[in-house]
Order: sequence, then C-alpha cells, then structure tokens
Amino acid sequence: MHLSLCIIVKNEELSLPQCLSSVADVVDEIVVLDTGSTDRTVEIAQQFAAKVHHFTWCNDFSAARNAALKYVTGDWILVLDADETLTPSIVPQLLQAIESDSHLLINLVRDEVGAEQSPYSLVSRLFRNHPNISFSRPYHALVDDSVSLIITREPHWQIGYLPDVAILHEGYQKAAIAHHNKFAKAQAAMEGFLTIHATDPYVCSKLGALYIESGKTTQGIELLQRGLTSNPSDQILYELHYHLGIASTQIKNFDQARHHYHAATQLPIYPMLKIGAYNNLGSLLKASGDLQAALTAYTTTLEIDPNFAVGHYNRGMTLKA
Repeated sequence: MHLSLCIIVKNEELSLPQCLSSVADVVDEIVVLDTGSTDRTVEIAQQFAAKVHHFTWCNDFSAARNAALKYVTGDWILVLDADETLTPSIVPQLLQAIESDSHLLINLVRDEVGAEQSPYSLVSRLFRNHPNISFSRPYHALVDDSVSLIITREPHWQIGYLPDVAILHEGYQKAAIAHHNKFAKAQAAMEGFLTIHATDPYVCSKLGALYIESGKTTQGIELLQRGLTSNPSDQILYELHYHLGIASTQIKNFDQARHHYHAATQLPIYPMLKIGAYNNLGSLLKASGDLQAALTAYTTTLEIDPNFAVGHYNRGMTLKA
C-alpha cells in the first residue's frame, strides 16, 4: 500500500521542517497545499520533494483540506498539520494497519504537548483514499461525517484505532496560540457555522470550550449545556462534561465540577482520553480534603499512562499531605 502525507500550510517555515522530517522515510508521497505563504514555507516543502500546490484562502479549513485531497495519489492518506510530528514508535503499527482490507479509517492518539487542558485526543487522520471521503466543518475539519455516511452505504468497512501515541501536537501551547492568532480564527469560523447548525454538539463543545478558555464563561456554559441535550457521541459527551467541569471550577461551583468530571470518567471511550478528567477530579477532591479519593483518581491516571508526569507529581503531593 502506498501512503501519502497531506498537509495545508501558511507561513510555517519554523515548524514545517520538523513535521516533514518525521514522515520523510515513512510516506511515499508528500502533498502540500499552500494557502498564501510569504515566508520560506514553499521552498522548505520542495526541499523534501513535496508536490506543492496553491489555494486561495477562504476562511474554511475543510475547503482547503478537500482541495489538497484532489492531488493525492496514494492508497492511504495521513493528514498532519505543520505543528505536528509523527512519533517514530508508531510507524510499524501504522504501516501494518494500512495493509488491512477491512478498515476505512484508523483513528490516531495525539499528545497535546504543553496544553493546559486534556493531554490526549483521538483524531481521524489516517484513512483510505476513498472517493467519497471529504472534510466538513470550517474549523477543526473532520472526515468523520463523510465516513459515517459511507459506512451506511458500504457497511463492510470498519473504523479502527492505534492504541499508542501517534502524533505530537505543539499547537495548543500558549505561545503557539498567540503567534498564530488561533482563538480569533477558530471563533470566527465556528460562530459562522453555529448560526446555521445551532445544536450541533461538536461545535457546541469546541466553541464552548474556546469561550471558557478565553474568559467568556457564561457563553461557554450555555453552549456546552446545549450540546449535552443534542444527542452527542460518547467522545463529544466526554468533552462537554470535561469543559463544564473546568467552567464550574472557574465559577467555584465545585460540587457541579465534580459531577461533570465523574460523568466524564464513566463514559465508554478510549481510557487515555479520560486522563484529564481523572486528574482534574483528583485536584478537586484533594482541595476538599478527601485525600483517599484524590489518591485513587491520580493513581488511575498512572494506570492508564505510567508516563503521565503530572499524575506522578499530584500523587506524590497527595501522599505527602
């Protein structure tokens, strides 16, 4: 099977070399869609033998990603952003996975390096080059909607995931967010989408979380609660409860925060995704004086991921208390 990297970029001369270096010996093709760079981004891409194409930016990430897909020739497609790298340890699993005859999509675990919130996410970034797969939503572009539609018509396809961390993402660090003005771009794109899809649980989750992080707590809580009543998937339901836990903590409603974090930990999703909820729940329990329950929550984070450094620190401080 031939594997293609597909990436959209704009003024990424600082991060692009590391991204492309991580896949240079893994993929058979690199397709780069430039959306208006004025720095050395295109030159750097060409140094990696990338096929560079150009696209006029229209404030819609899905439109750009779909334009990039048109140039891909591989059997499978790996999608990265310039601020992401593929982990070397995942390569054998990834190459084995794309030999599957039954899978349409392989979800990948992404480590949100330096992020202040949940340390891991599950992203739909490895998929078969199927003619009906396309991205939707203007920000946080996803192929999930099209994949679900394909499976209703072609039910033999399966969705899988690789259990280990596949992608390192540095874009949620404060410096990266400020440098790329990510909050403003995300808010503009998602607010426009929300005017048409007022009860979409995914957008309620993402935009609500953005409002919470940018200090618009009341607006954020309203959106997150709206998402709870909009029949979300288990993964989106986790995010809604998780961010409502953060918001409830901000307004000092600690009982409600504990309720939301506990609800998040009970959902049947991939355990690594729940580390943030267990860790935050532990912090609330420790602050309330329930050290044994806090210790249990912190210990659970380490049972899920023995390398979770924050969990080791919090568990140690609880034992010391």
